[in-house]
Amino acid sequence: MILAVPFVFAQVSTTPAALGTLAWLGAALVLSGVVFEGVADLQLTRFKADAANVGKVLDTGLWRYSRHPNYFGEVCVWLGFALIALEVPWGWIGFVAPALMAWLILGMMGKELLERRMLKKRPDYQDYVRRTSGFFPLPPRG
Repeated sequence: MILAVPFVFAQVSTTPAALGTLAWLGAALVLSGVVFEGVADLQLTRFKADAANVGKVLDTGLWRYSRHPNYFGEVCVWLGFALIALEVPWGWIGFVAPALMAWLILGMMGKELLERRMLKKRPDYQDYVRRTSGFFPLPPRG
């Protein structure tokens, strides 16, 4: 139910109107997030499909700039939905959904769990952590 909040608020406007700036920005962010997440997932799928990559760490493409570009894309999608909801009164309550998703993705159920597992399974992962942003796509460090 919490994740539905921005959708509910985006639908409750009593006066139909053209989409405003926030809705257009939100839609652009949703689209960008879907593309970002899709490209990251495609890159990971192709990497895993190559037997030569068993035990290795994907550090090219979007994965060069973020250890979790698919998670970043997902959070962008939810932030975009919340921006769309801002077009109506009380729409700011819609930010509860991206806050929850970010907490789930970045916390114990997502990023933290995955990284603990990767540190145990992949010898090169520690170096990857040292040079690659944990979430936001940023240029690699040293």
